[in-house]
Amino acid sequence: MTTRQRIQELRRLRAEALAGGGQKRIDAQHKKGKLTARERIDLLLDPGSFNELDMFVTHRSNDFGLGEQRIWGDGVVTGYGKIDGRLVYVFSQDFTVLGGSMSEANAEKICKIMDLALKNGAPVIGLNDSGGARIQEGVVSLGAYADIFLRNTLASGVIPQISAILGPCAGGAVYSPAITDFIFMVEGTSHMFVTGPNVIKTVTHEDVTFDELGGAAVHNGISGVAHFSSPNEPACLAGIRTLLSYLPGNNVDDPPFVATDDPADRADEDLDALIPDSPNQPYDMHEIIRRVVDGGTFFEVQPDYARNILVGFARLGGRAVGIVAQQPAVLAGVLDINAADKAARFVRFCDCFNVPIVTFEDVPGFLPGVGQEHGGIIRHGAKLLFAYCEATVPKVTVITRKAYGGAYDVMSSKHVRGDINYAWPMAEIAVMGVDGAVNIIFKDEIDHATDPEARRKELVADYQAKFANPYVAAARGYIDEVIEPHATRAKLIAALDMLKNKRDSNPPKKHGNIPL
Repeated sequence: MTTRQRIQELRRLRAEALAGGGQKRIDAQHKKGKLTARERIDLLLDPGSFNELDMFVTHRSNDFGLGEQRIWGDGVVTGYGKIDGRLVYVFSQDFTVLGGSMSEANAEKICKIMDLALKNGAPVIGLNDSGGARIQEGVVSLGAYADIFLRNTLASGVIPQISAILGPCAGGAVYSPAITDFIFMVEGTSHMFVTGPNVIKTVTHEDVTFDELGGAAVHNGISGVAHFSSPNEPACLAGIRTLLSYLPGNNVDDPPFVATDDPADRADEDLDALIPDSPNQPYDMHEIIRRVVDGGTFFEVQPDYARNILVGFARLGGRAVGIVAQQPAVLAGVLDINAADKAARFVRFCDCFNVPIVTFEDVPGFLPGVGQEHGGIIRHGAKLLFAYCEATVPKVTVITRKAYGGAYDVMSSKHVRGDINYAWPMAEIAVMGVDGAVNIIFKDEIDHATDPEARRKELVADYQAKFANPYVAAARGYIDEVIEPHATRAKLIAALDMLKNKRDSNPPKKHGNIPL
C-alpha cells in the first residue's frame, strides 16, 4: 500500500469514527432535542481547539453479539481543547453508539484524560448521556465505573470538575457527577436517579415519571443534587463556559483577573435606603449584591435550592470572588439544614481553588422546629461552621442587618478567622432579637408591673438602644469598621486588595473530619 493509499485509508476510518452510530441514530438524537457528542464539544470549546484522543479505540468483548457491534470510539469522545484560551479536558458520551453505555474500553478513555488533566492542572468537563453500564460486559463495566470514581475523588480539590447531564444518567453512573464540583442539567431531557421508575413501581408500588423522579427541576429545586438548570443544551454549555471564567485551572493557580471599567470607588447612594426601617420587613439581597459587584453581574449557583441563602460568583475590582449571603425575602434568611449544606459546600469549593469569600449577613438564627432538630440541624449547621473555620482564603464579611445567636458566629465572624468584618449602621449583633431577649431577661419584672405591656415596651426600647447596634461588637474589635452602605463596594475592593497576598494554614493533618 502506498503512502497516498495509507493516508486515504486514515481519512476513511476517521470519517467512519466521526459518523458515530450512523445517520439514523443521529437523527433520533436530534428528534429528542439533543445534540450529538461532537456537536456538544464544538459548542463548548473555542472554535478549532479540540484535539481528540483515542478515536480508534473499540471494545474487546465478543459476548452476546458484541463482536459484531464494534464502532470506532466505543461510545465516548475524549480529548482536550480550550475555553477562552485556557486548557480544559473533556469527555462526551455518544448515545448513538451502544447507547453511550459504559464499557471497559470506554472507561479507559475517560481515565486517560482525567489522568492527563491532573498531571497538567486543568479542569475536566464530563458531558454525560448514557444508558448506564454495558450489561454484556458484566462486572467489568462496574469496575470501569469505579476506576472513574477513584479519579474523581483524587482530583477533588486539585482541579475543577464539572458535569453536564445531557440525557439519562442512572444507577452507578450518577456517582461520578455527584463527586464532581458542579452539575448542570437540561430541562426535559436530563434525568438522574439511582433506581428508575420501573424498579420503583415494582418495589414500592409508586408511580412516577422520569421527570418527576429525577428531572432538572427535581434535582435543582428539591434534592439539591444539581447546581444549574438550562432550557436547552446550547444554554447549558454556555453556562459551563461562564462558570469556568471565574475559576483557576487548578488549586495552585489564582482565578483569572478580568479588567473592569466599573470604578473601584463607585458609591451607590441607593444602598443607604435599601434596608427597611422595620427589622421584620424583608428585602431582596440580590439587589445589594448587584449594586456592589463589578457590572452588577452575579453568577448564582443553585438559585432554586434552599433559597433562604444565596451563593455564587462575581467580581470585585476584576478579581473573582465567591459570595455567600442570606436572603431575607425567603424564610427571613434563617439558616436551616438545606441552607447550611448548600453554603458549606460552596465555601469549601472556594477555599479549594483560591477564590476569596465575601459574606453578606442578615441572619436571625437557625430555623426552630422538631423537623429541623430531628433532621440533624446541629450536624448540618456544624458543616457550615467547619467550612468557614477551615477556609484559609481571604474572608470579608458585611453585616447588613441581623446577626443573631450562633448564626452570628457561623457566618464568617472574626472568631472563626474572618479577616475583615464590616457592619452597616443598622446592624444588630446580639444573642437574639430584642423582643425575645427582653421577654427572657425581664420576665419577672414585666409580670409584676402595674402595666406589663407598657413596661415591656420601655424595656424593649432601652435594650434596643443599648444592644441592637453594631457598636458593642465594634468596641471589642469583633467588627473592624462600621461603614455607610453606599461605601460597601470601595471597602470590599480595598480589603481584598490588602488581602491578596494572605498566607494562612491549618495544623498538619491527613484531613479534617467534617460532620457529614
